[in-house]
Amino acid sequence: MGKTIVFKCGGSVIRELSDEFFENMKELAEEGWKIAVVHGGGPDITNMLKKLKIETEFVNGQRKTTKPVLEVAEMVLSGSINKFFVAELVKHGLSAVGVSGKDGGLLVADYLNENQYGQVGRIKKVNGRMVETLMEQGFIPVIAPLSMTENCETLNVNADLAASAVAGALNADKLMFVTDVKGIMKDENMISSITPEEIKRYISDGVIHGGMIPKVNSAVAALTDQVDEVMIVSGTGSFLAKHTFIGTKIRKQKEAVS
Repeated sequence: MGKTIVFKCGGSVIRELSDEFFENMKELAEEGWKIAVVHGGGPDITNMLKKLKIETEFVNGQRKTTKPVLEVAEMVLSGSINKFFVAELVKHGLSAVGVSGKDGGLLVADYLNENQYGQVGRIKKVNGRMVETLMEQGFIPVIAPLSMTENCETLNVNADLAASAVAGALNADKLMFVTDVKGIMKDENMISSITPEEIKRYISDGVIHGGMIPKVNSAVAALTDQVDEVMIVSGTGSFLAKHTFIGTKIRKQKEAVS
């Protein structure tokens, strides 16, 4: 199917994406890349829950998804966030279709731990045919991270893990984690390539700190047997220059020196 790239955009960066970011995506599309997007929406969900005065509980840093919370999450993820992203792509000359993991049986999941986390899913299976069909027809699928069980119950799923699962199912050439920074920095220089072991050491040493810690931990969590490299790139600037990707590669193992 040619070269395939999956972008994971966190909810905190979606509304900050720059014109340069979309121009880079357009350049990739014109070069023949097939593109898919998986997005989050945590901040918007939190704001809507507050507006509706729906109380939420966090377990081990993760929001417990009760049925009222799930209704809001689906409304925000499949509605306002998803359609905002689609409109931005169209505005920049790209054809896009908004879907959720429920559509076409894309993401099949079971309960992660119903007692602890409520309606939160663990992805069991990815049926990527619909996504592949859309990409083959020149559309960018914009995927909200919702799923269904085999009994057709709706479950929320972690956007990072959904992006990784989609990338694995599509045999994607690249999985890009889009953030508000251009990569992992050390002494004001961007690290071009790093392993999970080195990340642990840099966190311990304080090189990686603050808001960068959850970003890199999310990217590391996306590494699987099918996805052995994730790249952290900026959505607030350009991530492409002269056909070269700008950012930090996180690889399972250090690149061999030729």
